[in-house]
Amino acid sequence: MRPEPPPLPALTRSEGELVDCYLEVVDLLGRVNPSRGTDTYGALRAAQALVGRALALREALTVMHLRGETELHHATLGRALRVLDGERRSSLAVVAPEPEPPSR
Repeated sequence: MRPEPPPLPALTRSEGELVDCYLEVVDLLGRVNPSRGTDTYGALRAAQALVGRALALREALTVMHLRGETELHHATLGRALRVLDGERRSSLAVVAPEPEPPSR
C-alpha cells in the first residue's frame, strides 16, 4: 500500500493553473523527446498538443501578471510540483543517459 502523499500547498487559482499547465507541457515534451521516443506518430501528436498547452501556460502567467501576482513563490510552487510527481515527469524531458556498455 502506497503512503498518502503530502497535501498540496495552498495556491491561488492562477498558481494552480500555472502548475497544471507547466506539468502538461513537461509531459508533452517528454513524449516528443527523441532520445526516449520510439515512434514519430506519437511524437507528432504530442508536438501538436504542445502548441495549445504552451498557449494555456502563457495565459496562466498573463492572468497572474494582470492580477498583480508579480512574484513566483518558488518554494511553494516547487512543493506543489514535487507532490504532483514533477521531478519524475520533468526528467522525461531531458536527454536520456547513454546506455552502459555490456559487461564481459
